[in-house]
Amino acid sequence: MRSLITLAALALPLSAQAAETGDLVRFVSCPVYRDADSGKKSGCWLATDPATGRRWDVSQSPYKPNWDFAVLVEGRVSAASADPCGAPVLDPVRTSILPDPCTRHMLPAEGYKGRKFVLPPRNIQPLSVARPVPPGPYAERVFTTYFEFDRDFLVYQYDDFIIDNAATWIRAAKPKKLVVTGFAATEPETVSGRTLAERPEIARDRAEAIAETLRRLLPGLPVETKWEVGAKPTGDPDADTIPGQSQRRAEIRAVF
Repeated sequence: MRSLITLAALALPLSAQAAETGDLVRFVSCPVYRDADSGKKSGCWLATDPATGRRWDVSQSPYKPNWDFAVLVEGRVSAASADPCGAPVLDPVRTSILPDPCTRHMLPAEGYKGRKFVLPPRNIQPLSVARPVPPGPYAERVFTTYFEFDRDFLVYQYDDFIIDNAATWIRAAKPKKLVVTGFAATEPETVSGRTLAERPEIARDRAEAIAETLRRLLPGLPVETKWEVGAKPTGDPDADTIPGQSQRRAEIRAVF
């Protein structure tokens, strides 16, 4: 089977073969799940770029695909080996679930081991674990949270990690209020032959979702909300160099 995969790779268009480490890859595709041989939570998520025919390993996304629906894949080509799942790796990578229905497709392990589950780098500690007090001096600061395409829910072990760090700092800094601004990427873009644009109202929904979370974590602290459409990419480090991810955000500003 691996020899067939090698032959298929040789037949891919030149643009597919020429992808280099660090290149940004962006496409829409139905995800495929590959079973794996190393036990629980070792399976792989794969997706094929329709423009090049190249299949990519997208398992490292903090947003897990749903094989009933298409995904918007955004990631950078990794130097990591393709051995775990049988496809070149995108890491960092995001896989935003879209409303387009897909037919479920699962591949057998075919000798691929997958990856043993490990806690992600952005791993929130239980609330029973005391947080170190962040050192001062304290001044106005912005924390940024991120979202899937056209969605407003918080992503487990990604947004909650960022919000927990923000709340820990805010408790120590004691600002007068918080201002949460939601953003939406409303400018249409063509990806894999289809037009994608976030709904304008998702900016408000994101702001309100984060504000409500902060009110519960920090009772008594005033929280205001604002929203903006037509968001542009930023250099936010927690967006992991993925421009589209940096557009789909909400900012928490501590005001003194």
